[in-house]
Amino acid sequence: MPKNENRLNRINEELRKEISQIISYELKNPEATGLISVTKVKITPDLKYAKVYISMINTKNDEKTLEAIKKSSGFIRSEIAKRINLRITPELVFEIDDSLEYGAKIDKIIDDLKKEK
Repeated sequence: MPKNENRLNRINEELRKEISQIISYELKNPEATGLISVTKVKITPDLKYAKVYISMINTKNDEKTLEAIKKSSGFIRSEIAKRINLRITPELVFEIDDSLEYGAKIDKIIDDLKKEK
């Protein structure tokens, strides 16, 4: 594994932890409801953008919650700048991580197939 990739992985993990902390404890947006967790962060090699994958449980409305987080991205980014020492603080792009739902769907299909046999 190249040295640069190791560095990117470390930055991804650090960003994931910090963004998770900020969303859980410091985000004061009433639109962002439910349990929101950051599942993965992928930063571009030039460190300008970071795709932040989030999963949500018990939200009133997934779309509204995602919008609220996107609106708060400036605040989240400024907090990241204070906590992580990077030359450039990446622009944050939030996406819903549906891998948990996808996994549950696959499990259900497998269960259905077992019942048919």
